[in-house]
Amino acid sequence: MAVFHVPVQRFGIPSLYGNDIGWVAVLVLAFTAGLEMWQHPGEESSPDAMPTPSLGRLLGGAGVALGGPFIVGSLLVYEFFLPLHGWQAPRVSGWVAAASIGLCIAVSALPVLIGVVRELDPVHRPIGQLALKLAVVDDAALWIGLALLQFAAKGSAALHGWTILEFFAVLLLAILAWGGSWASRHFRHPPLWVIWAIVPLYLAAGSWASMQLGLHELIGAYFAGAIMPPSWVRRLPVERVGTFSLIWLAPMFFGHSGLHIDGDALTWPSVLASLMLVVISIATKIGAVYLFPPASGLTRRQALSIGSLLQCKGLMEIVAATILHGQGMLSEFAFASLMVLAVISTTLTGPMFNLVAPRARRRADIPPMNGKAAVCN
Repeated sequence: MAVFHVPVQRFGIPSLYGNDIGWVAVLVLAFTAGLEMWQHPGEESSPDAMPTPSLGRLLGGAGVALGGPFIVGSLLVYEFFLPLHGWQAPRVSGWVAAASIGLCIAVSALPVLIGVVRELDPVHRPIGQLALKLAVVDDAALWIGLALLQFAAKGSAALHGWTILEFFAVLLLAILAWGGSWASRHFRHPPLWVIWAIVPLYLAAGSWASMQLGLHELIGAYFAGAIMPPSWVRRLPVERVGTFSLIWLAPMFFGHSGLHIDGDALTWPSVLASLMLVVISIATKIGAVYLFPPASGLTRRQALSIGSLLQCKGLMEIVAATILHGQGMLSEFAFASLMVLAVISTTLTGPMFNLVAPRARRRADIPPMNGKAAVCN
């Protein structure tokens, strides 16, 4: 619709109410993404669990899986994409713009992967579980990276002009983190109504604090979910809440994001650039996992399978690109190309996994993605 300049404005689209509803839904999605750091779908029922890698090996593998695509992608974007017409970001330097695109290239979609792993055949689920552990680290690094990029874009001005509200926001985040840690040790099993009463307070407080600090509300929403006590999270219907928000409400946000694409920017050169970004994203992610597997003893096909799952971009890249574009850190051409990258990358996840999954142990192909994963496709 954006490409063909369909005059949807005459029908009141995008609407203010639709935008607000979609925005609240995405805040809930970011919050549930933080909560899902403590979810392990299907792990208990898997009969073929892999040996648990050491923490050092796991963090090292996650660092390589994220850092490799980020560094290579940022360098290639800086050298070959930013010189193209219309690719230079309007409000930041070339390196910040390249790092913004590199971060979108490197991200893995934790919420989508959780949906995919739930649908895997039991014999493949241990591979999916290992990919999820890497995606948890990558997802947290995404939000930290978004915060750092926004600070880098503002330079020294980011810390100038602070008022009592900014210091209170920092104190509030510290109180939320301390409260989650204290409850994990001393208040592990409160009445369910207490959990439901505190959840919206964490979401609202985290979102407001990050916004007050000049960051995006989604960053605070994600970390508010991540610091909730794990024993509380396991009693919440995280998947059902996330799926409801994604299917029934968030499409208004994603539709509005698509309508915000400058149709004139999505030209054939932009489409070709998107395809090149797809190649860079897939090759660097799978190559990084293949060169430094997150666990010892993995076969080549197991490493390739994990890489094919982690290259999935899903809604996390769309949200990240929307944040960066809204703050002038991505050009119209880059934003349009990243939207195309997110769709292609997520669509290829299932077929790529089927192609490289260990054949000797395959019982059935991965079922068609439904629910959360299907909508993200």
